[in-house]
Amino acid sequence: MEPSIAEDENGPVAGVAYAICSMSDIPSQRARGFELSRVAEDGTEQPFKIVVVRWGRQVFGYENICPHDQVNLDWERNQFLDPNGIRLMCGKHGALFELGTGTCIEGPCKGKGLRPVQLAVIDNDICVVGVTLAEEEEDDDEEEITSCSDEGGGV
Repeated sequence: MEPSIAEDENGPVAGVAYAICSMSDIPSQRARGFELSRVAEDGTEQPFKIVVVRWGRQVFGYENICPHDQVNLDWERNQFLDPNGIRLMCGKHGALFELGTGTCIEGPCKGKGLRPVQLAVIDNDICVVGVTLAEEEEDDDEEEITSCSDEGGGV
């Protein structure tokens, strides 16, 4: 994947933007998890599990790690939201996190926050920016992650 300068609705996004899905792949007011691999500073590949929340045209991304117990937030695959569907919730101990900030507002990690993942919406694709993702060999069962270009000028 070649580095490129992409643009989203807020202007230029520096570096490589990796498309992980289309906006239509995540219904509004829902969340979806992704298991990616990122390249560390020493060149090794590390697991990079994230959760993406879509709220209308807005998207929010966080690492899928609870700051209290370092466990995944989802208690079942892609089950990240509280019963009211308005906050992220840790399935292990019920901690509640604001969607827009990732701050824990209730539970054993109150006041701490989820680690944000920088996202951009480019040509209707949700892209991860600000990290280097490891290129995965294509597998017929896996979705291909591609880098977004700056063609089309964003959303």
